[in-house]
Amino acid sequence: MTHSLPQRKLGQHLTVSAIGYGAMGLSEFYGDIDTAHAQNILRKVIDSGVTLIDTADMYGRGENEKLIGSVLKTLPTTVRNQLYIATKCGIDRNNTTGYARNINNQPQYIKQCCDDSLSRLGIEQIDLFYIHRLDPNAQIEETMHTLSGLVQAGKIANIGLCEVSAEMLKRAYSVCPVDVVQTEYSLWTRDIEEEVLPVLKQLNIGLVPYSPLGRGFLTGRIQTKDNLAENDFRRTNPRFQDDNLEHNKRLLQALEPMSDKYKCTLGQIALAWLLAQWEHIVPIPGTKTEKYLIENNQASLLQLDQADLQTLNDLKKHIQIQGERYTPEGMKGIF
Repeated sequence: MTHSLPQRKLGQHLTVSAIGYGAMGLSEFYGDIDTAHAQNILRKVIDSGVTLIDTADMYGRGENEKLIGSVLKTLPTTVRNQLYIATKCGIDRNNTTGYARNINNQPQYIKQCCDDSLSRLGIEQIDLFYIHRLDPNAQIEETMHTLSGLVQAGKIANIGLCEVSAEMLKRAYSVCPVDVVQTEYSLWTRDIEEEVLPVLKQLNIGLVPYSPLGRGFLTGRIQTKDNLAENDFRRTNPRFQDDNLEHNKRLLQALEPMSDKYKCTLGQIALAWLLAQWEHIVPIPGTKTEKYLIENNQASLLQLDQADLQTLNDLKKHIQIQGERYTPEGMKGIF
C-alpha cells in the first residue's frame, strides 16, 4: 500500500478510506470475467490506499470471495492489517439459475454462510458482515440475535444491514447495535433521504452507498444500451431501457456545467456530492479499470462549494428519474 486516502469513521468502530471498493463486477453481472485481470485490479485497489473492500457470498456464487481471498493471502501482514473486508449473506442462489434468488435469513443459514465466507476469504474474522436482504418471513429480532452471537464467537467484528427501512432499522437496533447500513444512494437514487438517513444520523450508524455512480450512468459513458456487453445485467435494468435512459440523461446535463467548473469528471461530481452529505458516508464504486479507480479515489479530495451542493440537492425537485431500480426479481428483500 503506497498511497493514502482521507479517512472516515463508519459507525462506532471502523475507520476506513473515504472511498471504498465494490468488488462485485469482478466476478459477475458487468460483462466478461478475467480472473488474472481481476486479481491485478484488486492489487491496484489496495496499493491506491483503499482500505474497505466489499463483496458478498452471492457474487459469482462464492467466486468473488474466493477471488479476494486469493489476493489477501499474497499480501504482507502490514498491508493486510490495514484492510477491512465486508461481505454479506441472505440472498440464496444455491438452487436457482441465472439472476433468480431466494431471500433467507434463517439463523442456521446465516451461521453456515458466515463459516463458508470465512473459508472462501481465508480469514479468521469478517470485519463487517451484512444481511444482504431482509426476509419478510423472518423476525428481524431473531436475525439480530444470530448476528450478535457471531460477534460473541469472534467470527465477525461489526454488524451491517442492507436496504433496510427506518422502522426495521430501529427494531434491529433495539436488540443490538447496527454498525453500518449499506443501501443504494446516489444522485439518481435518493429514497433514503426522507426517513432512513435521519435515523442513521440519530443512531450514529455508518452509511455505505452502493452503486454511487448509478451503475455507471452518472459517469456519462453509457449513452445507449449498445455501450453495454451482451451479458451485462444493465441491459434488462428498467432505468437503462431506451425511453427511460434518454429521459434520465437530463440529470447528466445538469452536472455538466459543474464538471467544467471544477475541471473534473461527471462521476467525480457525483461522488463528491455523496461525500458532502454526511461525514460518516463511505461510497463503494466498483471498476475493472485502473484509470477509473484513480478518478474515483480523487473524488475524495474534491470540495464542492455550498451553492453547487444546494443546486445538486435540489435536482430531485426538478428531475424525476424514470424506471425502477431493479426488475421485480432484484427488488426482493428491499424494505
